Amino acid sequence: MRAWGRVVKLNRFHVWVTVLAAVVLAGAVAGIVVFTRGLVVTNLTDLVPWGLWITIDLSAIAMSAGAFLLCAAVYLLDLKRYQPIARTATFIGLIGYSMAVLTLLLDIGRPDRFWHPMVFWNPHSVLWEITMCVTLYLTVLALESAPILGSAAWFEDRWPRVAATLQRIHHYAPYLAIAGLGLSLLHQSSLGAAYGVLKARPIWYRPDLSVLFIVSAMAGGPALTVLASMLAGRLSTRVYINDALLEKVSGFIGWVLMAYLYLRFWDMLSMTYTYSPGRTEGLRLLTQGPLSFNFWVGEIILGILVPMVVLLRPSLRRVPVLRMIALLMIIGGVAAYRWDTNLAGQLIVLTYLPQEIVARYTDYVPSLIETLAGAGVIAYGFLAFTLGARYLNVVDHQVQAEAHGLPQLATSAAD
Repeated sequence: MRAWGRVVKLNRFHVWVTVLAAVVLAGAVAGIVVFTRGLVVTNLTDLVPWGLWITIDLSAIAMSAGAFLLCAAVYLLDLKRYQPIARTATFIGLIGYSMAVLTLLLDIGRPDRFWHPMVFWNPHSVLWEITMCVTLYLTVLALESAPILGSAAWFEDRWPRVAATLQRIHHYAPYLAIAGLGLSLLHQSSLGAAYGVLKARPIWYRPDLSVLFIVSAMAGGPALTVLASMLAGRLSTRVYINDALLEKVSGFIGWVLMAYLYLRFWDMLSMTYTYSPGRTEGLRLLTQGPLSFNFWVGEIILGILVPMVVLLRPSLRRVPVLRMIALLMIIGGVAAYRWDTNLAGQLIVLTYLPQEIVARYTDYVPSLIETLAGAGVIAYGFLAFTLGARYLNVVDHQVQAEAHGLPQLATSAAD
């Protein structure tokens, strides 16, 4: 390709970034339409007020859980060998929470009032607690990620004093890890509680949702971190990964999946003991109705069982391709769980008329504007990580591997 008298060689990186930028631009246009015309351009209704955007929000938060888990392991349990993975997880966490903020700005209908919870406190509201946790933990993640920006060579060359200041924040990493652990656990659990306290939606009204949201996030967050690291190491000559570290974290994910399957099984089984209006119909919708394929195949078989077998068997886990496929399945399974939980409680509507307590059904399909805006948010996440891996070295295990005497595995591809 010739531009302004000189030849510009396009490689896979440029094509990838261009595609992502185009999707982000399309999402931005869709977002402007939402901001100017309101939620009337969506298929959200009074019966189904939480749709695709909330599912992306819940999934992005779950995929950010690797940050608090790995930072706690490094700075609180003194497992220093996992510090390079914690660095990647922190950056992914920052991206994930910023994605959640973007979807919430689209979904709340009045984005100009985003600051109201900070001023008008309502401690009796679970949604208020979620808002405060998002704000505070996003701040913690920004501080934890600041040294990554400050240590980038191009940033040090241009702004050495600012870079030195940002690098000094690393000294406070243990304290930030403690704050992040508390805020993230509060937030992950309160997301489940936001559903679990709604008595008008019977299939949601159960206390174990908070635990399920935490445990599913403990699987999905590290899975995304490990998968993103492996992909970056295989697609770029500038990225160095230590496969021994990633393989050990993958084994931990396998055990988390076992706990998640146990809790998910008893959660579903407990709802079959008696008939309860709304809850029983919601369970049938999930296990036998329109959501059944997503539940059985997406959540249980591909999202839990298959990757659990792969990650718990060392002979299978050590095969990089199988491990990557298993990790991708986990990510898809956690997203499927968020989608199923979100919709199962909204597609069943109870009518409390005299002598007529019956369950009625509704439906929901995202509109084109919702889909474009959601795709733009997801593309932003991919683009941010791509640029971070290339220009901020967020995936680099080389130095830490040498420090701990671990074998290095540097994988590369044509850049």
